[in-house]
Amino acid sequence: MRFKDKNILIIGGSSGIGLDLVKLLDREGANIYAASRNSSESWPASVHYQAIDVMDNIDALSSFLPDELHGVVYSVGSINLKPFARVSEKDLIDDFRLNVVGAALVVQLALKSLKNVPSASIVFISSVAARTGMGFHSSIAASKAALEGLAISLAAELSSNGIRVNVVSPSLTNTPLASKFLNTPDKMEASAKRHPMGKYGEPEDISAAIAFLLSQESSWITGQVIPVDGGMGSLRTNL
Repeated sequence: MRFKDKNILIIGGSSGIGLDLVKLLDREGANIYAASRNSSESWPASVHYQAIDVMDNIDALSSFLPDELHGVVYSVGSINLKPFARVSEKDLIDDFRLNVVGAALVVQLALKSLKNVPSASIVFISSVAARTGMGFHSSIAASKAALEGLAISLAAELSSNGIRVNVVSPSLTNTPLASKFLNTPDKMEASAKRHPMGKYGEPEDISAAIAFLLSQESSWITGQVIPVDGGMGSLRTNL
């Protein structure tokens, strides 16, 4: 098992990609520390849980974390789609706070525990919209692009500590967060056709990539943004 006796912190593991990741890592022997607004009845009984809201105070993480952390995953996000003329200052600030400031504060609190192991890994989750122009995505794209910038900077700064920092960048994935885009057969078909691979994402597509980046199999990979998007961000097959 790749993660036997490894301590992994997952922020936002109660649904969607985070929940699937909790289950995957549990099967592979990890000790999971989950922090989110809500717990999940689908979690294995062994999960350690701390209630936090990254839009509020997260100081409770300090006493929750183990002395050694082998990995941190920031699996938090939003899908705030609006015409740019209707994007408010609050929309921009809230998206930045959720996606960037929250991630930065979590890493700051986890840094001591991460430095206590020979090789640790941090994984953020971005969006294909950060690098592929999509209408109505201005607020979320801006904050996810900033998250990618944060990751690259941290990867450089923390490399001397043996800590790797990478980003997984999905396209539309079948999670509760995206349910309004996939709640009819017509929407599901249209979403699948938009992707060169002919399907939208499933949580396991993303969690498998995250697990790889957490594992020692990726020990020479850092400072990378890895698309897991069915080709959406780079391929044009309908020309």
